[in-house]
Amino acid sequence: MDKRDYYEVLGVPRDATKDQIKKAFRKLAQQYHPDVNKSPEAEVQFKEINEAYQVLIDDQRRAAYDRFGHEGLQGGAAGGFGDMGGFGDLGSIFEELFGGFGRSSAGNRRQPRRGADLRADIRLSFEEAAFGADRELEIPRMESCDRCGGSGAEPPTSSVVCSTCNGSGEVKRRQQSPLFGTIITATTCPTCGGSGEVIPSPCSKCRGRKFIRVTRKLSVKVPAGVDEGTRIRLVGEGEAGHLGGPPGNLYVVVSVEPHPFFVRNGSDLLLEMPINIAQAALGASIKIPTLDGDQETLEIPAGTQTGAQFRKRGLGIPHLQRNGRGDMLITVRVETPTKLTSEQKELFRQLGKTLGDGTTREDGKGFFDRLFGAS
Repeated sequence: MDKRDYYEVLGVPRDATKDQIKKAFRKLAQQYHPDVNKSPEAEVQFKEINEAYQVLIDDQRRAAYDRFGHEGLQGGAAGGFGDMGGFGDLGSIFEELFGGFGRSSAGNRRQPRRGADLRADIRLSFEEAAFGADRELEIPRMESCDRCGGSGAEPPTSSVVCSTCNGSGEVKRRQQSPLFGTIITATTCPTCGGSGEVIPSPCSKCRGRKFIRVTRKLSVKVPAGVDEGTRIRLVGEGEAGHLGGPPGNLYVVVSVEPHPFFVRNGSDLLLEMPINIAQAALGASIKIPTLDGDQETLEIPAGTQTGAQFRKRGLGIPHLQRNGRGDMLITVRVETPTKLTSEQKELFRQLGKTLGDGTTREDGKGFFDRLFGAS
């Protein structure tokens, strides 16, 4: 039977790099290795895959194959499993395929690990968010057991080396392969769970878990200028680390209650201020509230219209983590009275007669003149 093209066997293009060839081989080896795939055709397919790999991974053999095809290899050059030339990383490949996962898991369990981060939510008044506040929180978290010191063993006893894995955290198994001889696989030790130790006398407080849940009171200083969604990080106030790892952090997330009449825009305060018709027409000095609880005087010029905006500098929100404050922006709304006394109605009638139809601009043109183009 004619041999298939080696590039076709591995499923790579003719200009494939060595990394692409290795990657393709690993993928096919996982699928067709006889120790994994028990179908009758698996061994034949794996032989073909291995033969293609041995040729294409070797620069000289690949050059000869590219130029002359299978005949250029002179038969024995790619002669099956007797010659393992060009296959130097076979051990690492099969360690990855069959033994790497258990070893990695056990190793990770025995490495120091950082504790989990925690979150706490606080709700502030509008003024507290603007000017800062002090809050006390109760935070439940996992800490090292204070009775056993985090060892998990009842004092004065201690943990002992696991006899199943001899402290390695993994159990190795030798497996005979008809193709590659002895293959060693490693899995997490079922006795100690990968820790490498067992606890004959578990601590009576934590029951051998090494950690206990406690509730701590923490004081939080909220800086001036925080806003909805601001996160305050308290370093090291999260849950305890494992095997000597550092503790996690606590993140305090802020929410802010709305204000009865102020609206925030960054560091600026927005205020809508109602005035009456007389104040808008004649001008006036009015008092406006401030976030500090005081009052400020605002001068309304004569002829002010609804939507006019005025600025009071430095009366806004303090800037977060820097000096200074934003501004207060006051938008005027001219209110039309809805309930008038008889005297007020008469005064408005007299005023209306002096104003005419109320549609004439300063240039002397009325609404209909402007609408129909009268000159």
